[in-house]
Amino acid sequence: MAYAAGVDVGSTQTKAVIIGEDRRIAGRSLLDTGANVIKAAESAYMAALEQGGIEEREVEYVVGTGYGRYRVTFGNTQVTEISCHGRGAVHLFPNTRTVVDMGGQDTKAISVSPQGEITDFCMNDKCAAGTGRFLGAAAAALDIPLDDLGSISLKSDRPIKISTTCTVFAESEVLAWIGKGKKIEDILSGVHKSIASRSAALMRRVGIDDEVTFTGGVSRNEGMVKALEDRLGTRLNISDDCHYMGALGAALFALDHVVAGRAPAAEGAGVSA
Repeated sequence: MAYAAGVDVGSTQTKAVIIGEDRRIAGRSLLDTGANVIKAAESAYMAALEQGGIEEREVEYVVGTGYGRYRVTFGNTQVTEISCHGRGAVHLFPNTRTVVDMGGQDTKAISVSPQGEITDFCMNDKCAAGTGRFLGAAAAALDIPLDDLGSISLKSDRPIKISTTCTVFAESEVLAWIGKGKKIEDILSGVHKSIASRSAALMRRVGIDDEVTFTGGVSRNEGMVKALEDRLGTRLNISDDCHYMGALGAALFALDHVVAGRAPAAEGAGVSA
């Protein structure tokens, strides 16, 4: 079997996905991007090969995506992460019409067609208040592991309203609430609700149509899923592969090239009239 691969180099983490001709995930990996972006891309790709028990020579085409897509030096081409998240979301959840991709540095709201093509999108790349970085600031202020924030926030019964709209001041506001004796779970619930509010506003700019699929690293945060569902008044599509959605979409684009390369030439192609 021939394989195709996608490598998504994000600002925080790098993901790699390898799929076979059956379009199923055969191997995947995730690691911190770090300072050396080229090395992160290579390491993630090799780890996905190893995880799937696949030889490098068996992979016929590689697509790079993410903010560091041009640093995937071994790739054949690059595709924007917006296109890749849309394609991956429709592949996993065929009825997806709206995608919200929440990463470490930005959040994207994407409208997609039934074929996974992008019809509209909007992103908040100029402010991190509605992104994973806002959660990171809260985690730092409270000295709590980032992965624990969501579960703790769900224990809240009196969420605190977070007023700051800037990540730079988020840590100060969290500490101020601690100083006033507020419960950690109530503060964290407020943080999640604040992010959900900003993300929902972004999504409304492109239109929110059923179904909505949540992608990116923050999709693993159960508190964020609940806060966004409450804000939108609808269930979100979530799977274990949502964190890998960009890499999956890139791999699907790569497989398109593999399949196209094997298609027989159209009858009469290359013959002038």
